[in-house]
Amino acid sequence: MLKNKSLIAFLAVLAAPAAVADDLSDSGAFLDGIAAIVNEGVVMRSQLRDETRNIILQAESNGIPLPPADILREQVMERLIVKEIQLQRAERIGLEVSDQMLNTVISNIAAENGVTLADMPALLAEDGINYQEFRAGLREEVTLEQLRRIDVAQRIRVTRRELEQCLIDLETNVVANSEYSLSHILISIPDSATAAQIEEVRSSAQAVYDEIMAGADFRTMAIRHSESSTALEGGSLGWRPGEQVPSIFTDALAPMRTGDVSEPFRTRGAFHIIKVDNMRSAVEQSTIPQVHTRHILVTPDEIIDDQTARQQVSDARRQIVDEGEPFEEIARLVSNDPTTAPLGGDLDWAGPGTFVPEFERMVDGLEVGEVSEPFKTPFGWHIVELLGKRVYDNTEDLKEQNCSARIRQGKLADETQLWIRRMRDEAFVDLKI
Repeated sequence: MLKNKSLIAFLAVLAAPAAVADDLSDSGAFLDGIAAIVNEGVVMRSQLRDETRNIILQAESNGIPLPPADILREQVMERLIVKEIQLQRAERIGLEVSDQMLNTVISNIAAENGVTLADMPALLAEDGINYQEFRAGLREEVTLEQLRRIDVAQRIRVTRRELEQCLIDLETNVVANSEYSLSHILISIPDSATAAQIEEVRSSAQAVYDEIMAGADFRTMAIRHSESSTALEGGSLGWRPGEQVPSIFTDALAPMRTGDVSEPFRTRGAFHIIKVDNMRSAVEQSTIPQVHTRHILVTPDEIIDDQTARQQVSDARRQIVDEGEPFEEIARLVSNDPTTAPLGGDLDWAGPGTFVPEFERMVDGLEVGEVSEPFKTPFGWHIVELLGKRVYDNTEDLKEQNCSARIRQGKLADETQLWIRRMRDEAFVDLKI
């Protein structure tokens, strides 16, 4: 059985019996048809049925009350329309998920379940899931993720001022030293909104908050009112380290504890309400072993065959070790590495995983100051000199990386919502049910 229950809930719709009302033939068979025309594509009634069933299964699994059937159906239809628009966009720009990429994703899922890629069809079958339909659904999800990365995430910029302010905040902010399980409600502000429209959205967000404070279930309110992509999952964002929590949440989260719900707060494109479902301490320091090396690389090509490349590297080593020639001068003359050759072959300090395995194994066997024998990697023939070893405290580097991620993540929700809204506004949609 698969361990990833959210994945099971997502895919079990492929095998589960019908759970929503649909038109049936005299023999009781489901009559498929077009639910909506979306630009040059369509959303089928079977898609609406299956996606609605998926949401129902997930809600039942997590104990989340659902809105009335007609409201749920409307929300699911809108989700499918937006998905179809995005898939059309991906097709127009030629975005494809290769079988190799998809196999890598499935292999990672398999590894989480302690099996191999080859074992996945049988494992999925235990949960009543058809492997080919599983691949098709997963390919769509990966395609959408790649599209959002291209159209939204890669275009988000982090300024040095934002980064510096975030690093200052990390020193004293309790958020950075905690991990959070969060839920989220997003109510968007229209493009070029007037002051009156912004006030109307703020009032709507306040009304949602007031209902929650009066006892309404946060997850139910998220399903009914949130415009976030996680709305139909009750707004759940899952567990996140404090350093990776969107920076726009930081001020609101700082005084909050488990069970607290924030008052509505505004960002550029939306009002937000967040709930702390749970929290825990997450203070840690990180050190990694590093090596400082320099190398000479000779790459075989149409002119230099493999044996000649090896001989050139051997000659370079002899000049350095036996004749005392400076490594950096020989590297500038001989090495084919365009990045390091002008630097005398210097590869700077690097941690585990920086180099290919063959290179790392050779370096691991060297003493400081020793020049290796010639060895081969996928890039060609090398010699390498180990200049130094150290244990490096990369906590500050990690802080900067996490700050950048937090700032990007903080902008992502608003930017994604604006991107989706623009595409939705420009699309031709004709509902047929």
